[in-house]
Amino acid sequence: MTKESRSHLKQKKGFKNIILLVIILFLIIGIPYLLIGYQAKQKGMTRSAVLKRIVNRTGAKDEVAATEKNNLLGAKIDFLKPMPVGQPFIEPPLISNVQAVDLDKDGLMDIVVCDCKSNSINWIRQYPAGVYTETVLADGLNAPAHVQVLDFDKDGDNDIMVAVLGLLFPSNDKIGSVVILENDGTNHFIKHVVADKIARVSDVRAGDLNGDGKNDLAVAQFGYDDGETRWIENLGNWKFKSHILQNLSGPINVVLDDIDKDGDLDIISLVSQEWEEIYCFINDGKGNFTSKLLYGSSNEDFGSSSIYVCDLNKDGKDDILYTNGDAFDYIPPQGRPWHGIQWLENKGNLNFEFHRICNFIGAYNARPVDINNDGKLDIFCVSAFNLWDKPESQSFIWLENVGNMQFVMHNIANSPTHLITLEAADFNNDGQIDFVTGGMHAYPPYDRMGRVTLWMNNGNLVNKK
Repeated sequence: MTKESRSHLKQKKGFKNIILLVIILFLIIGIPYLLIGYQAKQKGMTRSAVLKRIVNRTGAKDEVAATEKNNLLGAKIDFLKPMPVGQPFIEPPLISNVQAVDLDKDGLMDIVVCDCKSNSINWIRQYPAGVYTETVLADGLNAPAHVQVLDFDKDGDNDIMVAVLGLLFPSNDKIGSVVILENDGTNHFIKHVVADKIARVSDVRAGDLNGDGKNDLAVAQFGYDDGETRWIENLGNWKFKSHILQNLSGPINVVLDDIDKDGDLDIISLVSQEWEEIYCFINDGKGNFTSKLLYGSSNEDFGSSSIYVCDLNKDGKDDILYTNGDAFDYIPPQGRPWHGIQWLENKGNLNFEFHRICNFIGAYNARPVDINNDGKLDIFCVSAFNLWDKPESQSFIWLENVGNMQFVMHNIANSPTHLITLEAADFNNDGQIDFVTGGMHAYPPYDRMGRVTLWMNNGNLVNKK
């Protein structure tokens, strides 16, 4: 072989090595870069935010496990008396959501109900005081998941925003819809389908998101593995335009709140199923949103179930009360020992600190109420997925705030079971907060069932002070 041939062969070999090195670098750097870019586009985040999300997730399992030794159990105090209201039932009830509201503005608190058995939105009207009668406001809404009562069109009466799943159990079919029930002024309702044939809709909330004086909508679409979060712009005259914020399956809650106190409504979103995360879509005041991850659990089986925005520690900043207790991923559905209640403390500048409050298997919905009038917010919570084969498993608890954000758990009830929704209001105008719950009995046992239950406060708790 000549010197020239050897040189040419060496150059050719060197060229092949360079190509091989480029391929290896592409596999090591390029593909992950493209994947991060894809995730950033899907989630409405920057590449750096996605990378930070992957390498530094919060909510470690040991934070949850550490509370097992610290659960404080207090004495049971009978101050809530359960009272079934509304229609009687024969088959297991499937109530997905209840809202306590004076729908007809007559000074008496009513209940608006999402019934997945009858696929309808119902009104349990209180009239006269202490008498509750249920009627159907709208039917043909397959698996309604959530309602919000608000004067959407600003004509002086209450309208109803409805999130419609289309099917109660997970599905990839585009069967979800957003519906507004417009009040004609006489508490009869006209159905407006704002969006349909979209991924299953789990929540919808109304508020002015672009500062034009009209109420818009924030929408959570659970889907199955192709969900979305969007906002729907109100163009007027019942015309709307959709804006996709995030392509990610599993959104179950959207909450509208000016969480950064800059004068406009931001969107707080809870995403379950895939990453168990809470996002804030930060509003610039004109309907342009920037996504920020507020919290992400390192337990991919955390079972996120609900969020509620409130100033829990009364420091002037809005915090996030957060339950994890979902178990629909299991057959049969059954709660897990790491289920419970926590709050994300708002430290300012959209930074939040995770605090575990207590373990509570199947925790699904929590509400803050100063039930004993001591100036501190207590927490009430229901369980949808406790260990119902055990008679002692609680469906309703009270967490007494004893100071310094420490809580003592008090059992309220172990019947009815499968409580998936909870709201607080004063139903008899006696100055004491009462509660209403709904039962989602989608699986056995079917022995301690309840549909819609009022829990009337007899004042014993305050009188014991």
